[in-house]
Amino acid sequence: MAMRAQSVRSSAVYAERITEEPHPHTNNKNAQTTVTLVYQTNIVGYWRNVMIVWCKNVMNYSLNIMVNGTEGDFHYSCKIELKPWHFWSRKGYKSFDVEGNQVDVYWDLRSAKFTGGAEPVADYYVALVADEEVVLLLGDYRKKAYKRTKSRPALVEPLLYYKKENVFAKKSFATRAKFDERRKEHEILVESSTTGLKDPEMWISMDGVVLVHVRNLQWKFRGNQTVLVDRQPVQVMWDVYDWLFSSPGTGHGLFIFKPIAGEADSDIEGSGHGGDSDTSTGSRYYSTKSPTTTSEFTLFLYAWKIE
Repeated sequence: MAMRAQSVRSSAVYAERITEEPHPHTNNKNAQTTVTLVYQTNIVGYWRNVMIVWCKNVMNYSLNIMVNGTEGDFHYSCKIELKPWHFWSRKGYKSFDVEGNQVDVYWDLRSAKFTGGAEPVADYYVALVADEEVVLLLGDYRKKAYKRTKSRPALVEPLLYYKKENVFAKKSFATRAKFDERRKEHEILVESSTTGLKDPEMWISMDGVVLVHVRNLQWKFRGNQTVLVDRQPVQVMWDVYDWLFSSPGTGHGLFIFKPIAGEADSDIEGSGHGGDSDTSTGSRYYSTKSPTTTSEFTLFLYAWKIE
């Protein structure tokens, strides 16, 4: 596990490189919603980063799977096109080579449920198999995946440490994230009011509870706030300069959600790091247990405003 932790830290450079490349398609016709997930898992004896990229445009969905080599770069890939008029493409099998080792990909997305984004939310599986071991399993159809692949579960669970999502909307931008693998996934919603006679405002909520409320957004377009999510401190950072001062459709708002080391509730409740936002804190967000570890996970949300 120590080698794994070291590898996660060293692979931060790849996350930074991905983050520096926001999606270029911003007009209404070509807008392509994407979700990028980076996992760390053991494939034939080496800890490797596996990048999953879900894409959605006006024509179809697609899934790209990339595995890095021992030198670090992403060299090995497999692409799956999910065209709506080809029902058969929603279940299938492919193989690709990773440094002389065969990696198999099994998927079944025939019943997959999408809620407007590029990533399915239920009723599907995507399984990566190497050396008769399911090294990465996505989706909730786990039993079906193991039955079809006839392979054993991974000895060590893969670690999701990075997620980036590009969302195109007018006012409301939704995403999902799990800040602790032992707990539930949270629905995250960013809403804004940047036009009209009133001063611009912004709200960031999780599971329907407003945790951050920024008034006078024209003066507070950059900031950060620490909130509590199931007693887990999460730092929320935002930069919405382009929403206010760039031409419509040419810029994005950036939101970063990062779990941080646990602190006493009295230190978090009512506090705002940065001091430049009027907020509703996460004091209503409690669970029965305090976190014992700090997650390596970070969520990046690129919110593109369209007309």
